[in-house]
Amino acid sequence: MRTGFNPILCLILGVFISINTSYSQKQNGEPTKDTKYKMTTPVPSGIECPVKFESRLGTLNFFDGFPDNKSVETIFDNLDFQRAVQAYLLALPPVSMVGIREGLTKYGPANVTIPTFENLMDSRSLFLTANANTPYTWMWINLKDGPLVAEIPSNVLGMINDFWFYYVTDLGIVGPDKGKGGKYLVLPPNYKEEIPEGYFVIKMKTYEGFIGWRNFAVKGDFAPAIENIKKTARIYPLSQAANPPANKFVNVSNEAFSTLAPADYKFWEYLNDVVQSSPVESLDPVSLGFYASIGIEKGKPFSPDARMKKILTEAAAVGDATARALTFRMRQTENYFYKNSAWCSPFSGGYKFEYQPGIRNLDAFSSFFFYATGVTPAMEAKMVGQGSQYAAAFVDSKGNPLYGGKNYRLHLPPNIPINNFWSVIVYDNQTRSMIQTDQQFPMVTSQNKNLQVNSDGSVDVFFGPKAPAGKENNWIQTISGKGWNTLLRLYGPLQPWFDKTWRPGEIELQK
Repeated sequence: MRTGFNPILCLILGVFISINTSYSQKQNGEPTKDTKYKMTTPVPSGIECPVKFESRLGTLNFFDGFPDNKSVETIFDNLDFQRAVQAYLLALPPVSMVGIREGLTKYGPANVTIPTFENLMDSRSLFLTANANTPYTWMWINLKDGPLVAEIPSNVLGMINDFWFYYVTDLGIVGPDKGKGGKYLVLPPNYKEEIPEGYFVIKMKTYEGFIGWRNFAVKGDFAPAIENIKKTARIYPLSQAANPPANKFVNVSNEAFSTLAPADYKFWEYLNDVVQSSPVESLDPVSLGFYASIGIEKGKPFSPDARMKKILTEAAAVGDATARALTFRMRQTENYFYKNSAWCSPFSGGYKFEYQPGIRNLDAFSSFFFYATGVTPAMEAKMVGQGSQYAAAFVDSKGNPLYGGKNYRLHLPPNIPINNFWSVIVYDNQTRSMIQTDQQFPMVTSQNKNLQVNSDGSVDVFFGPKAPAGKENNWIQTISGKGWNTLLRLYGPLQPWFDKTWRPGEIELQK
């Protein structure tokens, strides 16, 4: 047999290879030629998707803009994770509310029980950045069975927040009763019945929420305030207003209980509780859309599959980490009272946490509800000689975290600008509750008659495992191996605080 060059065979093979290559290139999304058709319009740059590109998700592959199966799986996992993390940050307020409900109703049912820290709240109770300066009263309410009447005592400062942790109204001194006390009629969502006269009428968007207030001392004594509560505070159904049932007053001072929200998978179960029990119209569509996108939707069971449960578990961990970063390392300059200072405000954007009306400051929103309890305009209102002001510090003068095994000093210059009193309280970074040490009240305050004041009127506050000799009344105990943060509170702040002619020193590490 002759062997050699066969031009016909080569031509056939060439055509086959050309056709096969062209088909293969098209399957890979690679153009074979720059064909111009009659209806061709030049496509502006930046519109078409490349065949493949590298991203933080890895390599993503496309055929003429169409993602392959592996890329679709990667993209959807990432989308569900992103939405879950954002849902977590948006849901910090309602999940915190469920934590509060679980803690309060441990001592008795809603609408009946009136828990009060008659001997002040101390470090045994886990409660987000509460103070040990004034006795709190907290009541959980549920309007599923109809309107409630809440009789509020005189000389209190309080609020009502709904189940989303949104502000509803003030009570007491800055509320409609102006500190004289009175009867509030709290109506459930979409209440259509006739409203009787003689009440301060409050309309709720959710069925559940809390009523809380601070009780104030009379000439330095809290006993009259507690007596006043038990004499005049009441909560009962409107339907029983003619013959109100008795309430259960509970002293929860020095009680070991928690009102804290979980930061693991249980977080989503708490959120589902709020979504299922609240009207759809009580929250904005975007937040509810985030919740629905991860399987939490009104009227539907929350039953994620194994894939989604894994994503939600990780998202809760990342959400908690994000909330901690937003809180402990606030990145917005407007949060800080002074340049190159640790002192910052938890209330950036006011009680609505907005850059301007209608534009939410998402960082401030998340960090506040991770760190604090209770929303009212009174908490951030700038009232000279009245109300209160708060400054938080999470790091020392060098910007380093505050370590419980080290010693620090805070210098408060003379003429501390207060009409009433001031306090410095230390909180645990993990729980954001009062740090638990041998001290019942981890604070230094001007309420302490034994506080040591310097000859010029200034005060030094010390932090560390052991008190400096002779400084026990100016010292807050910390624990080696634990981090901490602090809040400076000014009650009845005066003008030098607002115009910044007086400012606290930084927290200085002591050698």
